[in-house]
Amino acid sequence: MALSKLEKPNWHAYFDNMSRLLDGKRVEVEVDALAIGGQVQAEWLPLIGITYDPKDDIVNVALEGLQHMIHKPREVFVDQTVVDLNSVEVIDTDDYRHIIKLRDPLMLSR
Repeated sequence: MALSKLEKPNWHAYFDNMSRLLDGKRVEVEVDALAIGGQVQAEWLPLIGITYDPKDDIVNVALEGLQHMIHKPREVFVDQTVVDLNSVEVIDTDDYRHIIKLRDPLMLSR
């Protein structure tokens, strides 16, 4: 695993490219802040995609049945290997940490 910071000019292209590769992943979204503590917003829902809209300055995590929007993101960190994205952490201007964990769906045998 390698944690790295993404520079803001690269967010749009990075998320556009990664969303194509994340089809079928399950996602847990947790929001941590001093004001609210740690709160799970979504538990292992199917991921539709993650995008960054530079015009409105929003990171959008689209899940099956849920949109998690992060307004005014300040920093983005990704934990990835050569072949897989494990997590994304987005820190907004209010110092809320939005932690997006990814995993492959559990494959059950017949």
